[in-house]
Amino acid sequence: MLDFVPPEYIEWTKEFIKNYGYLALFVISFTEAFINPIVPYPFIAGAVFFGLNSWIAAGVAFIGNILGAIFTYFLGKYLGEHWGRKILGNKLYEKGEVLFNRYGFWAVIIGEPFKLVCWLGGIFQMEFKRYLLAQILGRGIRIFGFTLLVEIFHLFRER
Repeated sequence: MLDFVPPEYIEWTKEFIKNYGYLALFVISFTEAFINPIVPYPFIAGAVFFGLNSWIAAGVAFIGNILGAIFTYFLGKYLGEHWGRKILGNKLYEKGEVLFNRYGFWAVIIGEPFKLVCWLGGIFQMEFKRYLLAQILGRGIRIFGFTLLVEIFHLFRER
């Protein structure tokens, strides 16, 4: 999954999903916006193995991501540049500043790295309605597009 994530954390996350299903997926998706390194995609793709419906899992992940993005936006806006530099480090902060100054709305739609975009949207005080629209478009395309590909794969596999 991610090389820098300790295997114990990955196992804990799998157990969390297995035991708490959609609620766990929501928590993982929400916290992905500001601190969690685990993304929801493997759990959407493997929803059936966790006893979940892929489309419901996608909806839960989408809502979690959007609410987490809103939370992180306001956290970034409240904490401001000083904390932004502290949290992200000067190098990442300055890369993000260039990204936002150059692409703004489109940087949020592309949305990767997700945490960085969420933090910087608030730190640079992007207009909230534009930020939210870009997050909804970007995350919607990414999550539901991914789920559609997974479902198509499952259909071909069943043949």
